[in-house]
Amino acid sequence: MNSVNQDFLRGTLRTIVLRLLAQHGRMYGYEITQAVKTRTEGELVLTFGALYPVLHKLEQEGLLVTQTEEADGRLRKYYALTPAGTKTVDRKITEFERFAHLMRLLLKPSSSWSVGQ
Repeated sequence: MNSVNQDFLRGTLRTIVLRLLAQHGRMYGYEITQAVKTRTEGELVLTFGALYPVLHKLEQEGLLVTQTEEADGRLRKYYALTPAGTKTVDRKITEFERFAHLMRLLLKPSSSWSVGQ
């Protein structure tokens, strides 16, 4: 993945994580990274170094809870939304969609726009 995609990913990571958890109920870290990779056909690769600080921050903010379970002889930490996290998902998606709309307005050619109007 090029650095431009990495910059975009960093700015939207909270929204991505919240949305995936809303869709799947609960997930562990590797599962989240693979979901991002699969859904984007490998175009976006989420590293653990980027993911885990976001997961910890969302947990500290009360948007996520964790549950540790043993799987294949190893402990696996699952993340799930709290009620506050569930409420936050729709707001974050709306904010992102609004931002994307504004970016499209800024980036599309327009003959009627000029500085100072």
